[in-house]
Amino acid sequence: MITMEDIIREGHPTLRKVAEEVQFPLSQADIDLGHEMLKFLQNSQDPVKAEELHLRGGVGLAAPQLDISKRIIALHVPSNDPENPEPTLSTVMYNPKILSHSVQDACLGEGEGCLSVDREVPGYVVRHARITLTYYDENGKKQKKRLKNYEAIVVQHEIDHLNGVMFYDHINEGNPFALKEGVLVIE
Repeated sequence: MITMEDIIREGHPTLRKVAEEVQFPLSQADIDLGHEMLKFLQNSQDPVKAEELHLRGGVGLAAPQLDISKRIIALHVPSNDPENPEPTLSTVMYNPKILSHSVQDACLGEGEGCLSVDREVPGYVVRHARITLTYYDENGKKQKKRLKNYEAIVVQHEIDHLNGVMFYDHINEGNPFALKEGVLVIE
């Protein structure tokens, strides 16, 4: 079971490396890793489990954050709709790749956080408001998905980890809360 002790922190060299693509058919180890990553996110969002295991809440996790330089990300994005409590996105993506994106940009009003960063980093992290991506599921089947707003931002954050990019690399150093006209701020 993955815990916070397994997650490497900023400054670790693996977080700045470009991760390797996984080969298909997937090894059992890569399939198990995907399951464990998703389970960590589910546990981190369960108040009882999170407290019991001392987990910080997360919606995404990339294999490089576990010091495994492979192109694997897990996502578990909770619903904000009390009528429909099912997560809006809950999956493991192998070799995810963004095919296209919107001209419009978006950012989270509260900024972004990261399980590998133990400090608050103030500022807007501007990303694409909508993306189309492809990835492979654990059975080696190619998937194509269009995402927008929060889900799109979460996926871009995790794909950045596969490319050795940290979220704060996107923050304007001179003026962390500067935004160009037309940027959608998601609260």
